[in-house]
Amino acid sequence: MPKGNFVVPTPINEPILAFTPGSKEKAELLETLQAMKANEVDVPMYIGSEEVRTGRKIRMSPPHDHQHTLGHFHEGDTSHVQLAVNAALGAKQAWADLSWEHRAAIFLKAADLIAGPYRARINAATMLGQSKNAFQAEIDAACELIDFFKFNVAFMQELYGQQPQSLPLTWNRMEYRPLEGFVFAVTPFNFTSIAANLPAAPALMGNTVIWKPAYSQVYSAQVIMEIFKEAGIPDGVINLIYVDGPVAGDVIFKNPDFAGLHFTGSTGVFKQLWKTIGENIDLYKSYPRVVGETGGKDFVIAHKTAHPKAVATGLVRGAFEFQGQKCSAASRAYIPANMWEEVKSYMIEDLKSMKMGDPEDFSNFVNAVIDERAFKKITKYIDEAKNDKLVDVVAGGNYDGSKGYFVEPTVLEAKDPMYTTMCEEIFGPVLTIYVYQPERFEETLDLVDQTSPYALTGAVFAQDRYAIELATKKLVNAAGNFYINDKPTGAVVGQQPFGGARGSGTNDKAGAMMNLLRWVSARTIKENFVSPTNYRYPFLGE
Repeated sequence: MPKGNFVVPTPINEPILAFTPGSKEKAELLETLQAMKANEVDVPMYIGSEEVRTGRKIRMSPPHDHQHTLGHFHEGDTSHVQLAVNAALGAKQAWADLSWEHRAAIFLKAADLIAGPYRARINAATMLGQSKNAFQAEIDAACELIDFFKFNVAFMQELYGQQPQSLPLTWNRMEYRPLEGFVFAVTPFNFTSIAANLPAAPALMGNTVIWKPAYSQVYSAQVIMEIFKEAGIPDGVINLIYVDGPVAGDVIFKNPDFAGLHFTGSTGVFKQLWKTIGENIDLYKSYPRVVGETGGKDFVIAHKTAHPKAVATGLVRGAFEFQGQKCSAASRAYIPANMWEEVKSYMIEDLKSMKMGDPEDFSNFVNAVIDERAFKKITKYIDEAKNDKLVDVVAGGNYDGSKGYFVEPTVLEAKDPMYTTMCEEIFGPVLTIYVYQPERFEETLDLVDQTSPYALTGAVFAQDRYAIELATKKLVNAAGNFYINDKPTGAVVGQQPFGGARGSGTNDKAGAMMNLLRWVSARTIKENFVSPTNYRYPFLGE
């Protein structure tokens, strides 16, 4: 039991390495990239204390060089899902009973391992497996993940410190128990930090977890698991399995001990999982916690008073960093006619100077999209736009999948504000512009709000404070993360808690205490120091 009121280290956002020419960190990262690329890995599942190899191997390759083999991982089946459930339940009591400061110490150690000896390795794995350039890998796989672990520990202490008042003769207290059962974490390909935080956040609060990553992220998931193990997470607390979604769901969602889902992925899949949970609700010991961050059709709207260069930079960065494969990426923009030509010229100038290719070449801003399926989906939208009279291709529009899945950053101008690419999530480097008349700013705000079922991120650019206030009010439900004179991407843990509502998820804000609150079940304890000995209340003495 704790023998003191322990205070965790005050978290500070991890400084971002610059990888400037000749720097030590650049040399170390390049060396690590070369070494990892030259070594084919054999990646097992991690279930309880076992490394499980099934022999059903699935090849891993860089999206920017799909002919190269990084290694293979072992795919499981329903039997392995059941083993993971058993392992999670078997480890649960000891992990839940462990004093909170020891759970905190494990994740603080994991953060320091990433900041130190694992930094180049986790960045390199993200660059090779997910085709992120060095900067995008650094802000994601290293810095954001370090921040998640350190800030979550501080948020845990803050949560535990929220206690009720007590009147004379009584002592009221609140304990925050882990959920009764196990948590299922389903994670995406696009952020290594999200893939790690989704199982880690419930585990920090005393839960045991079954983690199913996207197949296209297994290469860096393996490194995360190495870090978890070296940090001291006990066997069975986080179980890593590689199975198809329906295979996992067939076992997990029929188990009475299923206690929660932590999900990031598509809106369609999340809705289906929620529906399945609802259909099985009579099976469960408790109502499962369902937490999800899903799709987005994120917007930028510029007012006539905005600075054109700032708008152009916000669009180029917001739409095309990591090939637009961020759920927060700028995907539709509304630009007033008075500045469109200037904004367009700045964007075209930037895009002409932008290089695309292998992330091992640090001069490349744009790399490959994640896989063939994404490549075909994105290029289908581009081809349809090229053949539509209501759309002009302002920039880009070319692609090549022969060596890697490369799609040029593409800017479309749609004459119809309800054109397909203004409404549907593409998840690639395609930005669609609608040019509106400056005097119709307020009407255009209504259009922004009503066009998409999503509500993840959005941005307004303006110098007129009345216009900023109007946009902030009218778009109050259109984005869970709203930016003023900045791109709609790049949320930082502890600074901009991240999440959206409507079709974009449950808005439980990763990188905030409110997310951790979802992974505990509170118990109120009242202790009476002087118990009544007479049932009669004063009003009975009439």
